[in-house]
Amino acid sequence: MAANPRRVQVFLQEGASSSVGKVLCLPETTEELVQALRVAFSLDEDTHIKLQTKSGAEMCDVNLIQNDEVLYLCLLEKMEEKKNSQWSANCPNDWINLNVGGTIFSTTRSTLIGRETNSMLAKMFQDSKQWRNTVDGNGNVLLDRCPKYFEPILGYLRHGKMIIEPSIDPRVCYLYTGVLEEANFFGMMTVAKQVQNIIRERKKENYEEPLTRCMVVKALLVTPAKCELRFQGINFSGADLSRLDLRYINFKLANLSHCNLAQANLYCCSLERADLTGSILDGANLQGVRMICCNAEGCSMKGCNFDDPSGLKANMEGANMKGVNFEGSLMAGANLRVATVKNSNLKNCNLRGAILAGTDLENCDLSGCDLFEANLRGCNVKGTKFEEMITPLHMTQAVP
Repeated sequence: MAANPRRVQVFLQEGASSSVGKVLCLPETTEELVQALRVAFSLDEDTHIKLQTKSGAEMCDVNLIQNDEVLYLCLLEKMEEKKNSQWSANCPNDWINLNVGGTIFSTTRSTLIGRETNSMLAKMFQDSKQWRNTVDGNGNVLLDRCPKYFEPILGYLRHGKMIIEPSIDPRVCYLYTGVLEEANFFGMMTVAKQVQNIIRERKKENYEEPLTRCMVVKALLVTPAKCELRFQGINFSGADLSRLDLRYINFKLANLSHCNLAQANLYCCSLERADLTGSILDGANLQGVRMICCNAEGCSMKGCNFDDPSGLKANMEGANMKGVNFEGSLMAGANLRVATVKNSNLKNCNLRGAILAGTDLENCDLSGCDLFEANLRGCNVKGTKFEEMITPLHMTQAVP
């Protein structure tokens, strides 16, 4: 007579009195037992099942089950698949929430992996088995990065262009540098290249933009009075620098066109080869100024003081002074050798001892000037007015 087969009692939940239970013959293998349970409880193939003892231990081997032992059947979902369902391979457009430094960003998996496929960010969401992402209590993927710098990168992943929001001042390059560091961190070389180009353009624009009065005042406030302030080659076009104390400043090769320098103190400044076209310097102190080869065409210099009692002379040698209004200026001892002063107004100027040798004075108005001991040798006085002269003009001054 054949021995009675072993059997097992299986319930869907703990407590036989309130649970659905089945009595099954124990097969020879664990796989056969699992299949028998699926048939007995009408479970599909995708349902994961686990047999547990009353104490909660998992039964992994059918040979360990005793005859008439009571076990409990646990129905399990694919927890790993559920955790990563938002970026599963079959659902590339599912939404993902990112917690970046405390700021939540909502985007799709396809956005994160579609454009920069070799970046670290893409690899984090391509395959959950290769990269385990840490999530917060609400299921948002945690990224310990700065949200201000991450937002432009996410925008690039969405539409392929690097756009900085208005809240980030485009004139401040260090903010772009922060975005560049984020791009390098995530290995986004295309983004990094775009940001580097933007930084270069911004720096170029900042150098080309004219300095304002406020910027100059700030520079003056932080510079000791005895130190020489260097503004060589700087663009001040159109700036209002009137009434400022600009003594000893180096403006060599600077762009000062159409600036307002009225009543400014330019004592001993270097304006060599500077562009002063159309600027206003009425009443400015120009004692000891160096304006060698500068371009001051069309300037207004009425009532300026070029005369330094200490003997330091203003030097305007070779300068372009076409159409300049010098009326009433003190220019005693000034050096205007070989300068172009054509069509300029020099009425009532003090030119005592001035060096005008080789100067082009064509069509200038020298009415009422004091030319005592001025050197006019070799200068062009065609069409020049010498009316109401304060002192007599000797031919030896103008004839070599």
